[in-house]
Amino acid sequence: MSIPFDLPADDHTLSPRTGYTRAHWEAVADGLLTAAWRRATPGGALLHLPGRPSRSGVRSDGLEGYARTFLAAAFRVAGAHGDDPHHLLERYADGLAAGTRTPGRDDTESWPEILDVDVQGQPMVESASVALGLRLTAPWLWEKLDPAVQDRAEAWLRGALRHTPAPNNWYLFPYTVAGFLESVGRGDAETAAARERARDLLESWYRGDGWYADGDGRAFDHYNGWALHLYPVLDAHLAGDADALAHHGGRLRAHLDGLSLMFGADGAPLHFGRSLTYRFAASAAVSLGAVTGHTPLTPGASRRIASGALRHFLDRGALTSEGLLSLGWYGPHEASLQEYSGPASPYWASKAFVALLAPADHALWTDTEEPAPVEEADRVLSLPGPGLLLQATRADGTVRLHNHGSDHVRPHEGESAADDPHYGRLAYSTRTGPTARANAADNHLSVEVNGRASVRRRIHPLGAGHGDGWGWAASWHRPVFVAGPPMVPGLRAESVTVALGSLELRVHRVVGAPPGSRVTLTGWATGPEEPTVSALHGLYGWDDPAPEPVPAPQGTAWTPWARVPRLTGGCGGTTVHVALACLTTGPDAPPLERAVTDVRVDGGTVELTWTRDGSRTRVSFEPPEVRHTRP
Repeated sequence: MSIPFDLPADDHTLSPRTGYTRAHWEAVADGLLTAAWRRATPGGALLHLPGRPSRSGVRSDGLEGYARTFLAAAFRVAGAHGDDPHHLLERYADGLAAGTRTPGRDDTESWPEILDVDVQGQPMVESASVALGLRLTAPWLWEKLDPAVQDRAEAWLRGALRHTPAPNNWYLFPYTVAGFLESVGRGDAETAAARERARDLLESWYRGDGWYADGDGRAFDHYNGWALHLYPVLDAHLAGDADALAHHGGRLRAHLDGLSLMFGADGAPLHFGRSLTYRFAASAAVSLGAVTGHTPLTPGASRRIASGALRHFLDRGALTSEGLLSLGWYGPHEASLQEYSGPASPYWASKAFVALLAPADHALWTDTEEPAPVEEADRVLSLPGPGLLLQATRADGTVRLHNHGSDHVRPHEGESAADDPHYGRLAYSTRTGPTARANAADNHLSVEVNGRASVRRRIHPLGAGHGDGWGWAASWHRPVFVAGPPMVPGLRAESVTVALGSLELRVHRVVGAPPGSRVTLTGWATGPEEPTVSALHGLYGWDDPAPEPVPAPQGTAWTPWARVPRLTGGCGGTTVHVALACLTTGPDAPPLERAVTDVRVDGGTVELTWTRDGSRTRVSFEPPEVRHTRP
C-alpha cells in the first residue's frame, strides 16, 4: 500500500533485504509527526487524533498524543545532535508551557493531573514519555525554558511520584520521571525513593533467560522489550552509569537471544500479548541493544530486524490516508485492542525510533544488512524462564511461539472464565493472529462437561528444553467454564508441545473428567485466500484423525474471515490425546498422516517415530519429561 509521505529511494546495496537506511527512519519519523501535529490544539498541549476514545477520556487521549509523539521527536532530534530542521522542539516547548499552566482545568489546553491508577492513572504513563523526551533534548529544550515553566513542569511530573501505579511495568514510569528530575539537578529523597522502589520490583520480577514478568504474576509479552528493558537500560545509558548498564545491559543481551528469533522473514513480530497496536515498537529492544552495545546481534542483523518491522507495517496499511497510525495491526482491527487503547495509543511505536540515537556513522547504519535469525537456519529454542518455546523455519520465514508459561493472570485474581485470546492460546505466530473471543478459539484445548466448553486461564509451567533441531515445553491448567459452575473439582489438563522442523507434536492428558465429557483441540486459524496452510491430524484419542473445519467469521488480524481445524474425542477419568499440527506457506505442507509411525500410548507415556529421519520421541507425564533420540 502507498505511504502518504515521501521516503528516500530504497538502497538495496547497503540494505539488500529491506532497502531502508537511516534516512528512511528519519523520513518516517518526520512524516508521522507532521501528520499528528495537524490535530494539535492551538497551544500545542494536546493532540486530538481521530478515533474512538479510550476509557480514560478525550483529554487524557490528547495528552497521550502529545507525549507519545514527543518521544519520537526527541529520538529524532537527539540522534541528530540537536539538528531540528522542522522546528519540532519549539512546538513541544509551547505545548509543555500551555499544558502545565493550569493542570486539571477543563479548558482547551490544560493537561489532566496525575492521580492513582484506579482514579485517573493514564497520565502517569504519559509522564514517562514527557520526562524521557525532556531528558533526551535537555540542551535544546529544557535548558531554554523560562524557569517558571520548568517549575510547573516539575510540579506536574511529581504527580507520578506521589500516586499509585498499576502493579506492573507502570512502576518504571515514576522511575523514569525521577531519573529526568535527577539529571537536571532536581532530585531529592522523593525521586530516590521512586527509583529504589522500581529497582526492587524489577529484581523480584526477573525470571531468567532475559525475561521479566510484567508484575507479580506470569505475564510475558512485548512489554519486556519496549518497557521492562527499555527504561532501565536507556536510563543507565543516558546517565553514564557503567555498573547499572552492565547489570541491565547483560539481561538485555540475554533477552535478545530469544527476542531476535521472534520476527518473521517478512519483518512481522509475533502477534502475542496485549498492546499489539504498538506494532514496530516490538523492535525497540533490538535497536537499544545496538545503541548500547549490549546485544548478541551484529549491527547488520539488528538493522535488518528493526527496519524489517518498520517496513512490514508501513507496507501493509498501518497508516491512514492522513499518515496517522490507526488502531489495529495492519489497518483497523478491534480485536487487537484493549479498553485502554485510544486514538494516540499506537504512537508508543515511537519507541522504535530509539534506533536514531545511533549517529549516522554508527555501525547500525553503515554496516550492510545481514540475515535475521529466522533467515539463517531452522531453529527451535526453549525459554524455561517464561515457559515459552520458539520454532522458526527458514524455508517460509515463519516463527511460532508455543505458550506454556504466560497467562496475564495476577496472583490475587481468581481464575475467571473469560477467555483471553492474547494469552490463553497454546500457540502464536508471525503469520496468524488469534481468533476473536466470540469465535471458535484457535490453538486451544477445551474440555466440555455437560455441553459447556472450558477456557485456559492460569498456566502452570512444567518444564522446557531443547536439543539440536528440536525442543519442548509443558504446562498444566485447570479448565474453567463460562456458564454454570466455574470449575470441576479435580479436573486438570496437562499439555506438552514438541517442535521438530515445521511439525508440532501436541500431547495432552486430561485428568479427573466426569464420565461422558468431551475434549476438543484446534489448530492454526487461516483465511481461504491466505498463502498460509494450517494442518491438524489426530494420532490418538480422537473420534476421527481428520479434523473438521470450523468457521471464525470475525477473522484475525490477517484475514477478515478464517477457519480453524478441530479434532474432537471422548474423555472421562484420565485420558491421553495426541495430535500433529503444522503451519506452513505454499503448496509444500508436509502430509501429517505420514509424518510419524509406531505411535504407542501406555498410561502416562507416549512414544512415536518420525518418518523424516527415524528419530524417536518419548513424552512422559509422571514426571513431565521429553526425550528425543536419533537412530
